Amino acid sequence: MNIFYKENEIFDKIDFSANAFEPMEYENCNFIQCNFGGVNLSRTKFENCTFDTCNLSMVKLADTAFSSCKFKNSKLLGVHFEDCNSFGFSVVFQNCILSHSSFYKCKLKRNVFTECQLEEVDFTEADLSFASFIDCDLKNAKFERSLLEKCDFRKAKNYLFRLDQNKVKGAKFSLPEVLKLFSIYAIDVE
Repeated sequence: MNIFYKENEIFDKIDFSANAFEPMEYENCNFIQCNFGGVNLSRTKFENCTFDTCNLSMVKLADTAFSSCKFKNSKLLGVHFEDCNSFGFSVVFQNCILSHSSFYKCKLKRNVFTECQLEEVDFTEADLSFASFIDCDLKNAKFERSLLEKCDFRKAKNYLFRLDQNKVKGAKFSLPEVLKLFSIYAIDVE
């Protein structure tokens, strides 16, 4: 008998890369120290789930739904979030490594990234309005034609993007980090 729905379950220290992972609906579930590295999570629905100290590097997310999900202390290298089902897409990241991942055209309005490593993450054409990057490293992150209105970069570092190629009205920055934005234009600020 196949089960296609799991609710209020705790999955602790499971290596899903070695055990078959079947797509189904997970609601109010906690995944603790689980390894999903390279696993195909396509057509899986996660609602109000928490991933704590998990490895989700290089997972496949074709039509995967994340609704009100939280990732903390986890590694998500090279993940293509643009492949997710965009309906109800809602995620929070806390102390995660998301380097080399992509949020191309993702709706991340009001999203919060806290203490995350976001090196070389692609935010091209993403809606990050009202989003916050709190104590995040955005080294070589790509922002092109991105909606950054009211976005909060005050506690972020290493961000660099063209002001004329993104919508930044009302975005918040702090000194001295904001001065790097002017280096692109060969402007000297003293």
